[in-house]
Amino acid sequence: MSETAKIILDGKEYELPVITGTENEKAIDISNLRSMSGYITLDTGYKNTGATTSAITFLDGEKGILHYRGYSIEELAEKASFTEVAYLLLDGELPTQKQLEDFNNEIKIHTLVNEDLQNIFKSFPTGSHPMGQLISMMSALSAYYPKSLDPNRSDEQKRRTMLRLIAKMPTLCAMIYKKRTGHPFIYPNNKLDYVSNFLNMTFKHVSDEYEVDPVYVDAMNKLLILHADHEQNCSASTVRLVGSSHASLYASIAAGVAALWGPLHGGANQQVLEMLEQIKADGGDVAKFINKAKDKNDPFRLMGFGHRVYKNFDPRAKIIKKACDDVLNKLGINDPILEIAKKLEEVALKDSYFVERKLYPNVDFYSGIIYRAMGFPTDMFTVMFALGRLPGWIAQWKEMTKEGQPIGRPRQIYTGNNLRPFVEINKR
Repeated sequence: MSETAKIILDGKEYELPVITGTENEKAIDISNLRSMSGYITLDTGYKNTGATTSAITFLDGEKGILHYRGYSIEELAEKASFTEVAYLLLDGELPTQKQLEDFNNEIKIHTLVNEDLQNIFKSFPTGSHPMGQLISMMSALSAYYPKSLDPNRSDEQKRRTMLRLIAKMPTLCAMIYKKRTGHPFIYPNNKLDYVSNFLNMTFKHVSDEYEVDPVYVDAMNKLLILHADHEQNCSASTVRLVGSSHASLYASIAAGVAALWGPLHGGANQQVLEMLEQIKADGGDVAKFINKAKDKNDPFRLMGFGHRVYKNFDPRAKIIKKACDDVLNKLGINDPILEIAKKLEEVALKDSYFVERKLYPNVDFYSGIIYRAMGFPTDMFTVMFALGRLPGWIAQWKEMTKEGQPIGRPRQIYTGNNLRPFVEINKR
């Protein structure tokens, strides 16, 4: 007998099937509840609602587990390259050496972007936010590849669009950085690997010989892997919802970028640095702000500590902490902001208040520090997040479209006025 759940509504009993995932996750399938009973469920923010089944990512917040396609995030971050993980997310299996070489070569074919895109960049006002620029660029790509708008393209054509987007994303992100600094754009160097090419386009000057630091490459590779997917979060769900209307991949990813922009999602590492700047501007007294964080009547909150999903610890933070230490040791930076960050980390790992509440530094805390040390301005941090998350978004879009899932259409409980007569304006 299949397991079922029973619900009684208006004195009538209904049986609903129970779905069990491969990691023994349980869900009550309410797909037919409305047609059977006339009732819907209300779950503000979808905190308890599974909008889809998915074979991409498994996350257990209580146990601090994150797996991509069955592989632990710890092993992937230690042993894999970012493009290897991208292949895994898109195709479901780790590539052979030949498959990975072909995948990387396919990406390198598409790293250049149309020169006319520079005209769009020039039209942006000075100081415009990098995420706003990225959304615009992502949407603009559909104009240069109009065939991508056809939802009935072959799988081969869809895959070409996916690889084209993965290839062009580092180029666009580097262009956004150069636009911000007022420096000329640097063309892709396809002799370099994916991460090194991005760093070269970002930090190389036209007249300079620039050698990409392997410590930077290792740290960036790990950061991108750690951010590559994170189950049905706000931006991934947005990509799937927009894609369910048969919108193009470019439009769907642009929507995902927009969702990521919010400070409650991808902007968290930017908030960490803004908090550190606040502490520095106040005199740099870490103890003072630790006490403020402990005071429930004080509105101040420590950013980058704890996580709304991980109730124990963020497994990604444990991985990236070492990369953070490596970057800081390599650079030997004397930066008061980073010194404040180190002091906060030390307190949070030892102070009983934080330990008992499991308020450990999370991946946003360490990623913000690394990006700051490498020379990225604070408002570029979320762009870096988007660069890492791109393969996960594409994998979510691919899975949803391949399964032919119906257009997303959430319901609501109406709480407005009942039907009332219209009163002409001269009688009101």
